Amino acid sequence: MNIRKWLVFYFIFDSTAAFAKQAPLVSIPTHDAFFSSIEQHCGKAFEGKVAVDNQPSPAFDAKLVMFVRKCSQAELQIPFYVGDNASRTWIIKKTGSGLSLKHDHRHKDGTDDLVTMYGGHTSDAGYNQIQSFPVDQYSKELFALQGLPQSITNTWQVYIYPEMFSYRLVREGREFRVDFDLTKPISIPAAPWGYKD
Repeated sequence: MNIRKWLVFYFIFDSTAAFAKQAPLVSIPTHDAFFSSIEQHCGKAFEGKVAVDNQPSPAFDAKLVMFVRKCSQAELQIPFYVGDNASRTWIIKKTGSGLSLKHDHRHKDGTDDLVTMYGGHTSDAGYNQIQSFPVDQYSKELFALQGLPQSITNTWQVYIYPEMFSYRLVREGREFRVDFDLTKPISIPAAPWGYKD
């Protein structure tokens, strides 16, 4: 290859590399504000209590803790501990077309639960403090397959205010909400099942 051809090849290759950057992750102001309000608590854990449960279960009688454990520009990982049970992690993610909320459920050995990664996706702008996540198609099919037809109409909501974080599940005949006090951080727990510190 003569010097002229080499220079042309180098220029084309170098120009291509310079323009081969990752596409931007787009979002809207209400989603950004909501995401950032949670992100500011990264690295902190908070105790909560059941505020509403119209089908009370002793499963939630234990100490309830949320831990804003891992944060990036696009994803928040928030384990939810029920006593010694560290099987649940909420994952809020910017998708480019809104926000998704997923529930990562693991067994103590770290393996996936049969019902895992279910959740929903925003369908509108929501509010700086409140976002709703109607059940997505993957979750509907998972619930149907696993014999949980009542869950195919689930909507999850997350509220974030200066002094309170709330997680809410609603569907016909069912409402469950846990409120966490953001004014009193507590000692951070160990990594949830299936994750590493």
